[in-house]
Amino acid sequence: MFDPFAFFESLPDPVRVLVEVAVIIVVAVILRIALQFVIRRIVARVVSGVKKKHNVDDTRELEASPLAAVRLVQRTRSLGSVLNNATTALIVAVTLLLIFNAAVPNATAAFALITAAVGAGLGFGAQNIVKDVLNGIFIVSEDQLGIGDVVDLGLATGVVEDVGIRITQVRDVNGTLWFVRNGEILRLGNMSHGWARVIIDLAVPYDSDVDAIQDRILAVATELAAAPKWKYRILEKPALWGIESISAEAIVVRLVVKTRSTAKDDVARELRLRLKKALDEMGVRLPALNSIQLTGFEGAAGLRSQKANRQKPLPSLGDVAKANAEKAAPTTPKGDG
Repeated sequence: MFDPFAFFESLPDPVRVLVEVAVIIVVAVILRIALQFVIRRIVARVVSGVKKKHNVDDTRELEASPLAAVRLVQRTRSLGSVLNNATTALIVAVTLLLIFNAAVPNATAAFALITAAVGAGLGFGAQNIVKDVLNGIFIVSEDQLGIGDVVDLGLATGVVEDVGIRITQVRDVNGTLWFVRNGEILRLGNMSHGWARVIIDLAVPYDSDVDAIQDRILAVATELAAAPKWKYRILEKPALWGIESISAEAIVVRLVVKTRSTAKDDVARELRLRLKKALDEMGVRLPALNSIQLTGFEGAAGLRSQKANRQKPLPSLGDVAKANAEKAAPTTPKGDG
């Protein structure tokens, strides 16, 4: 009866080492394929379950579904990408260790000493890699971003195409693919989380009927929110925040609409088109803005309470000068003729 173990032991040392190395590589490749197959199946089952539950054929149609379903799909795909990269790195490391042990028998103790020495020498150099890996794991596990999200990483802004264990790939609006190290992500702005807000600052002539224009602007936005095509993309009734800026050239009126994060740009474009047509019907010609520029601070300040400022107004320079003149004027004594 053929004994493979006895036959293996009877082989010359060089041949036995080559056979052992080949077996290790084949087992590692099979294990990697099997693990990636399992990960892909799990991701596919989660995504298919979400699509089946909400009766859609494409995950892009989930924009009209609850937010939790969209985030579940994106988070599952991101975790699948990270797990694939992590399993590949782990299998490669274990395979190299086994190959070294097969090529140099009885060198486990020496290998441990070499590993300690190399680890001590590369400790400072490898800390960036460890930082990238740990930060990437926390970013995905905390659901800070997912594949398909529109994010601002400070270094790059665009759509997340892949989340790796060390690198996150972001495609910007120009088509450039940015490779951002996870350890370099110090701040992360996710524009696909929850909801978005369309902010339209409309400049109207200074001498126009502002009240009538504001009523017309709000009416147009309300009609858009009630339209069958747009009512599922708009989450709340449009709000008119009022006059945002005044200058000699124009009065800037701010209109805001809360939308789904995936529909912000579409709603903004449609709303601008309808506002343009409405103002044309009213005969309002928008002035050319040369000096009006609204900054991010003014936009952020608008998120605070919309209550009126109840503080007393500061006195003008004219009032101060008049009061000082009255105090300094000499008083005329009574009774002298």
